[in-house]
Amino acid sequence: MSQSGSRREFLRQVGLSTALLPFISNLPSLGLANQQRRKQRLVVMFSPNGVVPKTFWPTVTGGEFDLKESLQPLEPFKDQTLILHGVCDRVRGDGDSHMRGIGCLLTGTELFPGNVQGGSDTPAGWASGLSIDQELRQFLQQDAATRTRFGSLELGVLVPERADTWTRMVYAGGNRPVAPLSDPYQVFQRMYGQVKNRELLASVLDDLRDELQQLRQQVSVEDRRLLEEHAELVRQVEQELAESGETVGEIPTLEPGVKTRNENMPRLSRMQIDLLVNSFLADMTRVATLQYTNSVGQAKMRWLGVEEGHHDLSHEADSNDAAQDKLTRINHWFCGELAYLCERLATTPEPGGPGSLLDNTTIVWTNELGQGNTHTLDNIPFVLVGRGLDFTMGRALKFPRVPHNRLLMSLAHGFGHRIEKFGNSDFCNAGPLSLS
Repeated sequence: MSQSGSRREFLRQVGLSTALLPFISNLPSLGLANQQRRKQRLVVMFSPNGVVPKTFWPTVTGGEFDLKESLQPLEPFKDQTLILHGVCDRVRGDGDSHMRGIGCLLTGTELFPGNVQGGSDTPAGWASGLSIDQELRQFLQQDAATRTRFGSLELGVLVPERADTWTRMVYAGGNRPVAPLSDPYQVFQRMYGQVKNRELLASVLDDLRDELQQLRQQVSVEDRRLLEEHAELVRQVEQELAESGETVGEIPTLEPGVKTRNENMPRLSRMQIDLLVNSFLADMTRVATLQYTNSVGQAKMRWLGVEEGHHDLSHEADSNDAAQDKLTRINHWFCGELAYLCERLATTPEPGGPGSLLDNTTIVWTNELGQGNTHTLDNIPFVLVGRGLDFTMGRALKFPRVPHNRLLMSLAHGFGHRIEKFGNSDFCNAGPLSLS
Protein backbone atom coordinates (compact mmCIF):
# COMPACT_ATOMS: atom_id res chain seq x y z
CA MET A 1 0.00 0.00 0.00
CA SER A 2 1.30 3.51 -0.82
CA GLN A 3 1.99 5.98 1.97
CA SER A 4 -1.04 8.08 1.00
CA GLY A 5 -3.15 4.94 0.90
CA SER A 6 -1.98 3.87 4.32
CA ARG A 7 -2.78 7.32 5.64
CA ARG A 8 -6.30 7.15 4.26
CA GLU A 9 -6.71 3.73 5.86
CA PHE A 10 -5.38 5.08 9.14
CA LEU A 11 -7.78 8.03 9.06
CA ARG A 12 -10.65 5.74 8.17
CA GLN A 13 -9.92 3.55 11.16
CA VAL A 14 -9.12 6.33 13.63
CA GLY A 15 -11.15 9.23 12.27
CA LEU A 16 -10.11 12.85 12.07
CA SER A 17 -11.75 15.45 14.29
CA THR A 18 -13.71 13.97 17.20
CA ALA A 19 -11.73 10.72 17.22
CA LEU A 20 -8.34 12.31 16.77
CA LEU A 21 -7.91 13.99 20.14
CA PRO A 22 -8.94 10.96 22.26
CA PHE A 23 -6.54 8.81 20.28
CA ILE A 24 -3.65 11.13 21.00
CA SER A 25 -4.54 11.67 24.63
CA ASN A 26 -4.56 7.92 25.19
CA LEU A 27 -1.08 7.41 23.80
CA PRO A 28 1.12 6.57 26.82
CA SER A 29 3.95 8.99 27.30
CA LEU A 30 7.41 7.68 26.51
CA GLY A 31 9.16 10.76 27.82
CA LEU A 32 11.97 10.64 30.36
CA ALA A 33 10.19 12.43 33.14
CA ASN A 34 11.13 12.56 36.80
CA GLN A 35 14.88 12.61 36.27
CA GLN A 36 15.35 14.19 39.69
CA ARG A 37 14.73 10.88 41.42
CA ARG A 38 17.04 7.95 40.84
CA LYS A 39 15.41 5.14 38.93
CA GLN A 40 15.49 1.72 40.59
CA ARG A 41 14.64 -1.42 38.65
CA LEU A 42 14.05 -5.09 39.34
CA VAL A 43 14.23 -8.12 37.06
CA VAL A 44 13.26 -11.59 38.26
CA MET A 45 14.69 -14.29 35.99
CA PHE A 46 13.42 -17.85 36.37
CA SER A 47 14.84 -21.18 35.18
CA PRO A 48 13.41 -24.54 36.29
CA ASN A 49 14.20 -27.96 37.75
CA GLY A 50 16.73 -27.12 40.44
CA VAL A 51 20.53 -27.06 40.33
CA VAL A 52 23.48 -29.40 40.92
CA PRO A 53 24.62 -28.26 44.38
CA LYS A 54 28.27 -29.30 44.02
CA THR A 55 28.68 -27.31 40.81
CA PHE A 56 26.55 -24.34 41.89
CA TRP A 57 27.12 -23.25 45.48
CA PRO A 58 30.42 -21.54 46.40
CA THR A 59 32.71 -23.42 48.75
CA VAL A 60 33.84 -20.19 50.37
CA THR A 61 31.43 -17.56 51.65
CA GLY A 62 31.97 -13.86 52.27
CA GLY A 63 33.82 -11.55 49.91
CA GLU A 64 36.35 -14.16 48.77
CA PHE A 65 33.73 -16.57 47.40
CA ASP A 66 34.42 -18.82 44.46
CA LEU A 67 32.29 -19.28 41.37
CA LYS A 68 31.67 -22.92 40.54
CA GLU A 69 31.06 -24.20 37.00
CA SER A 70 27.38 -23.28 36.90
CA LEU A 71 28.08 -19.67 37.85
CA GLN A 72 31.34 -18.99 36.00
CA PRO A 73 29.72 -16.71 33.37
CA LEU A 74 29.23 -14.18 36.17
CA GLU A 75 32.97 -13.73 36.68
CA PRO A 76 33.00 -10.27 34.99
CA PHE A 77 30.26 -9.18 37.40
CA LYS A 78 31.52 -10.89 40.54
CA ASP A 79 31.82 -7.63 42.46
CA GLN A 80 28.16 -6.94 41.71
CA THR A 81 26.94 -10.45 42.58
CA LEU A 82 25.25 -11.63 45.78
CA ILE A 83 24.69 -15.39 46.23
CA LEU A 84 22.23 -16.47 48.91
CA HIS A 85 22.38 -20.04 50.26
CA GLY A 86 19.93 -21.29 52.88
CA VAL A 87 16.91 -19.31 51.66
CA CYS A 88 14.03 -21.79 51.67
CA ASP A 89 10.47 -21.97 50.46
CA ARG A 90 8.76 -22.89 53.73
CA VAL A 91 5.23 -22.56 52.32
CA ARG A 92 3.33 -25.84 52.39
CA GLY A 93 -0.25 -26.90 51.64
CA ASP A 94 -1.81 -28.29 48.47
CA GLY A 95 0.14 -29.19 45.34
CA ASP A 96 3.41 -30.98 44.66
CA SER A 97 6.84 -29.39 45.06
CA HIS A 98 7.03 -28.20 41.45
CA MET A 99 3.62 -26.53 41.73
CA ARG A 100 4.30 -24.92 45.08
CA GLY A 101 7.82 -24.14 43.96
CA ILE A 102 6.75 -21.85 41.15
CA GLY A 103 3.38 -20.76 42.52
CA CYS A 104 4.75 -19.73 45.92
CA LEU A 105 8.11 -18.48 44.62
CA LEU A 106 7.17 -14.83 44.24
CA THR A 107 3.93 -14.85 46.23
CA GLY A 108 5.17 -16.42 49.47
CA THR A 109 1.73 -17.84 50.11
CA GLU A 110 -0.17 -21.09 49.68
CA LEU A 111 -1.90 -22.39 46.59
CA PHE A 112 -5.66 -22.50 46.61
CA PRO A 113 -7.27 -25.93 46.59
CA GLY A 114 -7.98 -26.99 43.02
CA ASN A 115 -8.23 -29.81 40.53
CA VAL A 116 -4.77 -29.67 38.93
CA GLN A 117 -3.10 -32.94 39.91
CA GLY A 118 0.66 -32.90 40.20
CA GLY A 119 3.08 -35.80 40.30
CA SER A 120 2.32 -36.42 43.95
CA ASP A 121 0.48 -35.00 46.94
CA THR A 122 -2.89 -33.29 46.67
CA PRO A 123 -4.17 -31.39 43.63
CA ALA A 124 -4.10 -27.60 43.77
CA GLY A 125 -5.10 -24.43 41.98
CA TRP A 126 -3.58 -20.98 41.57
CA ALA A 127 -1.63 -19.06 44.20
CA SER A 128 -3.69 -17.26 46.82
CA GLY A 129 -1.85 -13.92 46.74
CA LEU A 130 -0.10 -11.45 44.47
CA SER A 131 3.59 -11.78 43.58
CA ILE A 132 6.29 -9.40 44.81
CA ASP A 133 6.87 -7.95 41.36
CA GLN A 134 3.21 -6.94 41.17
CA GLU A 135 3.32 -5.59 44.71
CA LEU A 136 6.19 -3.35 43.59
CA ARG A 137 4.38 -2.49 40.39
CA GLN A 138 1.44 -1.19 42.40
CA PHE A 139 3.75 0.70 44.76
CA LEU A 140 5.61 2.45 41.94
CA GLN A 141 2.51 3.20 39.88
CA GLN A 142 0.87 5.04 42.79
CA ASP A 143 3.50 7.80 42.62
CA ALA A 144 3.68 10.10 39.60
CA ALA A 145 7.44 10.31 40.11
CA THR A 146 7.91 6.55 39.57
CA ARG A 147 4.94 5.75 37.32
CA THR A 148 5.79 4.21 33.95
CA ARG A 149 3.93 3.32 30.81
CA PHE A 150 3.52 -0.39 31.56
CA GLY A 151 4.20 -0.66 35.27
CA SER A 152 5.67 -4.11 34.67
CA LEU A 153 6.61 -6.37 31.78
CA GLU A 154 6.26 -10.15 31.88
CA LEU A 155 8.45 -11.85 29.28
CA GLY A 156 8.94 -15.55 28.60
CA VAL A 157 11.11 -17.88 26.58
CA LEU A 158 9.28 -21.01 25.43
CA VAL A 159 6.67 -20.76 28.17
CA PRO A 160 3.80 -23.08 27.14
CA GLU A 161 0.54 -21.45 26.10
CA ARG A 162 -1.41 -23.71 28.43
CA ALA A 163 -2.44 -22.05 31.67
CA ASP A 164 -1.83 -24.15 34.76
CA THR A 165 0.00 -23.97 38.05
CA TRP A 166 3.32 -25.13 36.51
CA THR A 167 3.42 -22.36 33.90
CA ARG A 168 2.71 -19.21 35.94
CA MET A 169 4.83 -17.47 38.55
CA VAL A 170 3.43 -13.91 38.35
CA TYR A 171 0.15 -13.10 40.08
CA ALA A 172 -1.82 -9.84 40.09
CA GLY A 173 -3.70 -11.22 43.11
CA GLY A 174 -5.11 -14.43 44.45
CA ASN A 175 -6.43 -16.60 41.61
CA ARG A 176 -5.12 -14.02 39.10
CA PRO A 177 -2.13 -15.48 37.24
CA VAL A 178 -0.39 -13.26 34.68
CA ALA A 179 0.75 -14.93 31.46
CA PRO A 180 4.19 -13.94 30.15
CA LEU A 181 4.64 -12.98 26.50
CA SER A 182 6.91 -15.59 24.89
CA ASP A 183 6.73 -14.21 21.34
CA PRO A 184 9.28 -11.38 20.88
CA TYR A 185 7.25 -9.99 18.00
CA GLN A 186 4.25 -9.58 20.28
CA VAL A 187 6.47 -7.89 22.84
CA PHE A 188 7.78 -5.57 20.14
CA GLN A 189 4.24 -4.71 19.03
CA ARG A 190 3.23 -3.94 22.59
CA MET A 191 6.26 -1.72 23.12
CA TYR A 192 6.47 0.05 19.77
CA GLY A 193 3.22 -0.46 17.89
CA GLN A 194 1.78 2.87 19.01
CA VAL A 195 5.04 4.60 18.19
CA LYS A 196 4.63 3.43 14.60
CA ASN A 197 1.10 4.81 14.67
CA ARG A 198 2.49 8.06 16.04
CA GLU A 199 4.94 8.34 13.14
CA LEU A 200 2.15 7.86 10.63
CA LEU A 201 -0.09 10.30 12.46
CA ALA A 202 2.65 12.93 12.49
CA SER A 203 2.96 12.58 8.73
CA VAL A 204 -0.81 12.93 8.36
CA LEU A 205 -0.73 16.09 10.46
CA ASP A 206 1.94 17.63 8.23
CA ASP A 207 -0.33 17.22 5.22
CA LEU A 208 -3.38 18.39 7.13
CA ARG A 209 -1.67 21.59 8.26
CA ASP A 210 -0.69 22.45 4.70
CA GLU A 211 -4.18 21.69 3.42
CA LEU A 212 -5.78 23.90 6.08
CA GLN A 213 -3.50 26.77 5.14
CA GLN A 214 -4.44 26.44 1.45
CA LEU A 215 -8.13 26.23 2.25
CA ARG A 216 -7.98 29.31 4.45
CA GLN A 217 -7.48 31.54 1.40
CA GLN A 218 -10.68 30.29 -0.23
CA VAL A 219 -13.35 30.57 2.46
CA SER A 220 -15.34 33.23 4.27
CA VAL A 221 -14.25 35.00 7.44
CA GLU A 222 -16.58 32.85 9.53
CA ASP A 223 -15.24 29.66 7.99
CA ARG A 224 -11.70 30.88 8.58
CA ARG A 225 -12.50 31.02 12.31
CA LEU A 226 -13.54 27.37 12.20
CA LEU A 227 -10.41 26.49 10.26
CA GLU A 228 -8.29 28.27 12.86
CA GLU A 229 -9.88 26.10 15.53
CA HIS A 230 -8.93 23.00 13.53
CA ALA A 231 -5.43 24.38 12.98
CA GLU A 232 -5.06 24.95 16.72
CA LEU A 233 -6.05 21.34 17.31
CA VAL A 234 -3.35 20.26 14.86
CA ARG A 235 -0.77 22.38 16.69
CA GLN A 236 -1.79 20.86 20.03
CA VAL A 237 -1.56 17.36 18.62
CA GLU A 238 1.87 18.05 17.14
CA GLN A 239 3.09 19.41 20.47
CA GLU A 240 1.82 16.30 22.28
CA LEU A 241 3.58 14.10 19.74
CA ALA A 242 6.83 15.98 20.20
CA GLU A 243 6.64 15.77 23.99
CA SER A 244 5.70 12.09 24.09
CA GLY A 245 8.25 10.98 21.52
CA GLU A 246 11.43 12.60 22.82
CA THR A 247 13.09 9.46 24.16
CA VAL A 248 11.78 6.73 21.90
CA GLY A 249 15.19 6.74 20.27
CA GLU A 250 16.07 4.14 17.72
CA ILE A 251 13.47 1.41 17.54
CA PRO A 252 15.26 -1.96 17.55
CA THR A 253 15.13 -4.26 14.57
CA LEU A 254 14.18 -7.85 15.31
CA GLU A 255 15.51 -10.74 13.31
CA PRO A 256 12.53 -11.78 11.19
CA GLY A 257 10.90 -15.18 11.12
CA VAL A 258 12.22 -16.71 14.35
CA LYS A 259 9.61 -19.29 15.33
CA THR A 260 8.80 -20.12 18.94
CA ARG A 261 10.44 -23.54 18.84
CA ASN A 262 12.82 -25.48 21.04
CA GLU A 263 15.77 -25.15 18.63
CA ASN A 264 15.40 -21.36 18.59
CA MET A 265 15.62 -20.97 22.36
CA PRO A 266 19.03 -19.19 22.30
CA ARG A 267 17.87 -16.67 19.67
CA LEU A 268 14.54 -16.09 21.39
CA SER A 269 16.35 -15.51 24.68
CA ARG A 270 18.59 -12.80 23.24
CA MET A 271 15.67 -11.13 21.47
CA GLN A 272 13.70 -10.94 24.70
CA ILE A 273 16.69 -9.67 26.67
CA ASP A 274 17.37 -6.95 24.11
CA LEU A 275 13.74 -5.83 24.26
CA LEU A 276 13.87 -5.85 28.06
CA VAL A 277 16.92 -3.59 28.06
CA ASN A 278 15.21 -1.25 25.60
CA SER A 279 12.15 -1.06 27.86
CA PHE A 280 14.40 0.16 30.68
CA LEU A 281 16.24 2.58 28.42
CA ALA A 282 12.97 4.23 27.38
CA ASP A 283 11.61 4.01 30.96
CA MET A 284 8.60 2.00 29.83
CA THR A 285 8.83 -0.06 33.02
CA ARG A 286 11.01 -0.55 36.08
CA VAL A 287 9.80 -4.02 37.02
CA ALA A 288 10.14 -7.07 34.77
CA THR A 289 10.14 -10.85 34.87
CA LEU A 290 11.89 -13.17 32.43
CA GLN A 291 10.66 -16.77 32.66
CA TYR A 292 12.47 -19.60 30.86
CA THR A 293 10.10 -22.47 30.04
CA ASN A 294 8.17 -23.53 33.16
CA SER A 295 8.26 -25.67 36.25
CA VAL A 296 8.86 -29.24 34.99
CA GLY A 297 10.21 -27.62 31.80
CA GLN A 298 11.35 -30.13 29.20
CA ALA A 299 13.53 -28.04 26.87
CA LYS A 300 16.02 -30.15 24.92
CA MET A 301 19.22 -28.13 24.72
CA ARG A 302 20.78 -29.77 21.72
CA TRP A 303 23.05 -26.77 21.15
CA LEU A 304 24.79 -27.92 24.36
CA GLY A 305 24.97 -31.53 23.24
CA VAL A 306 22.01 -32.44 25.48
CA GLU A 307 19.34 -34.58 23.83
CA GLU A 308 17.27 -35.40 26.92
CA GLY A 309 14.50 -33.20 28.26
CA HIS A 310 15.62 -30.93 31.07
CA HIS A 311 13.09 -32.23 33.61
CA ASP A 312 13.85 -35.87 32.85
CA LEU A 313 17.56 -35.23 33.40
CA SER A 314 16.88 -33.49 36.71
CA HIS A 315 15.46 -36.75 38.10
CA GLU A 316 18.71 -38.66 37.56
CA ALA A 317 20.65 -39.70 40.66
CA ASP A 318 23.65 -37.76 41.94
CA SER A 319 25.76 -40.82 41.08
CA ASN A 320 24.97 -40.43 37.35
CA ASP A 321 27.98 -38.31 36.44
CA ALA A 322 26.93 -37.88 32.82
CA ALA A 323 23.52 -36.50 33.81
CA GLN A 324 25.04 -34.21 36.44
CA ASP A 325 27.45 -32.87 33.84
CA LYS A 326 24.59 -32.13 31.45
CA LEU A 327 22.57 -30.42 34.17
CA THR A 328 25.61 -28.31 35.02
CA ARG A 329 25.96 -27.32 31.36
CA ILE A 330 22.29 -26.35 31.29
CA ASN A 331 22.59 -24.12 34.34
CA HIS A 332 25.85 -22.69 32.96
CA TRP A 333 23.89 -21.74 29.84
CA PHE A 334 21.14 -20.06 31.86
CA CYS A 335 23.82 -18.20 33.78
CA GLY A 336 25.33 -17.15 30.47
CA GLU A 337 22.00 -15.57 29.49
CA LEU A 338 21.98 -13.78 32.84
CA ALA A 339 25.51 -12.56 32.13
CA TYR A 340 24.39 -11.32 28.70
CA LEU A 341 21.61 -9.33 30.35
CA CYS A 342 24.14 -7.92 32.83
CA GLU A 343 26.50 -6.96 30.00
CA ARG A 344 23.75 -5.21 28.05
CA LEU A 345 22.71 -3.26 31.14
CA ALA A 346 26.29 -2.50 32.17
CA THR A 347 27.20 -1.11 28.73
CA THR A 348 24.07 1.05 28.48
CA PRO A 349 24.49 4.46 30.17
CA GLU A 350 21.75 5.55 32.52
CA PRO A 351 19.73 8.18 30.60
CA GLY A 352 19.92 11.52 32.34
CA GLY A 353 21.93 10.15 35.25
CA PRO A 354 25.31 8.76 36.25
CA GLY A 355 26.51 5.20 35.73
CA SER A 356 24.85 2.44 33.76
CA LEU A 357 21.48 0.74 33.78
CA LEU A 358 23.04 -2.11 35.78
CA ASP A 359 24.06 0.35 38.50
CA ASN A 360 20.37 1.02 39.03
CA THR A 361 18.99 -2.48 38.44
CA THR A 362 18.92 -5.62 40.58
CA ILE A 363 18.42 -8.94 38.79
CA VAL A 364 17.25 -11.93 40.83
CA TRP A 365 17.90 -15.30 39.17
CA THR A 366 15.95 -18.07 40.86
CA ASN A 367 14.35 -21.51 40.49
CA GLU A 368 11.35 -23.42 41.84
CA LEU A 369 13.50 -26.16 43.44
CA GLY A 370 16.77 -26.43 45.29
CA GLN A 371 17.59 -29.74 43.59
CA GLY A 372 15.61 -31.58 40.95
CA ASN A 373 16.01 -35.21 41.98
CA THR A 374 14.98 -34.59 45.59
CA HIS A 375 12.31 -31.97 44.83
CA THR A 376 13.52 -30.04 47.84
CA LEU A 377 12.23 -26.55 48.52
CA ASP A 378 15.25 -25.87 50.75
CA ASN A 379 18.21 -23.88 49.46
CA ILE A 380 16.28 -22.33 46.59
CA PRO A 381 18.90 -20.71 44.31
CA PHE A 382 18.81 -16.94 44.65
CA VAL A 383 21.57 -15.13 42.76
CA LEU A 384 21.36 -11.34 42.71
CA VAL A 385 23.33 -9.09 40.36
CA GLY A 386 23.40 -5.30 40.15
CA ARG A 387 23.33 -2.41 42.61
CA GLY A 388 19.81 -1.18 41.97
CA LEU A 389 18.54 -1.90 45.49
CA ASP A 390 21.72 -0.81 47.30
CA PHE A 391 22.48 -4.22 48.78
CA THR A 392 26.12 -4.94 49.59
CA MET A 393 27.23 -6.95 46.61
CA GLY A 394 30.33 -9.05 45.92
CA ARG A 395 29.47 -11.67 48.57
CA ALA A 396 28.22 -15.20 49.08
CA LEU A 397 26.05 -15.56 52.18
CA LYS A 398 24.84 -18.64 54.01
CA PHE A 399 21.64 -18.43 56.05
CA PRO A 400 20.20 -20.97 58.52
CA ARG A 401 17.15 -22.12 56.52
CA VAL A 402 15.38 -18.76 56.51
CA PRO A 403 11.96 -18.38 54.82
CA HIS A 404 12.15 -16.83 51.38
CA ASN A 405 9.32 -14.46 52.40
CA ARG A 406 12.00 -12.46 54.19
CA LEU A 407 13.94 -12.04 50.94
CA LEU A 408 10.80 -10.89 49.15
CA MET A 409 10.37 -8.29 51.90
CA SER A 410 13.98 -7.20 51.38
CA LEU A 411 13.29 -6.54 47.71
CA ALA A 412 10.37 -4.30 48.67
CA HIS A 413 12.42 -2.47 51.30
CA GLY A 414 15.12 -1.89 48.70
CA PHE A 415 12.57 0.21 46.82
CA GLY A 416 11.61 2.07 49.98
CA HIS A 417 8.40 0.07 50.29
CA ARG A 418 8.48 -0.73 54.03
CA ILE A 419 6.07 -3.62 54.20
CA GLU A 420 5.98 -5.56 57.47
CA LYS A 421 4.91 -8.85 55.91
CA PHE A 422 4.52 -10.47 52.54
CA GLY A 423 2.69 -13.67 51.73
CA ASN A 424 2.22 -15.99 54.70
CA SER A 425 2.81 -13.78 57.74
CA ASP A 426 4.04 -16.76 59.78
CA PHE A 427 7.30 -16.56 57.83
CA CYS A 428 7.80 -12.81 58.20
CA ASN A 429 8.22 -12.42 61.95
CA ALA A 430 11.99 -11.86 61.78
CA GLY A 431 11.61 -9.12 59.20
CA PRO A 432 13.46 -8.68 55.91
CA LEU A 433 16.87 -10.24 55.39
CA SER A 434 19.70 -7.83 56.08
CA LEU A 435 21.56 -7.55 52.76
CA SER A 436 23.00 -4.06 53.01
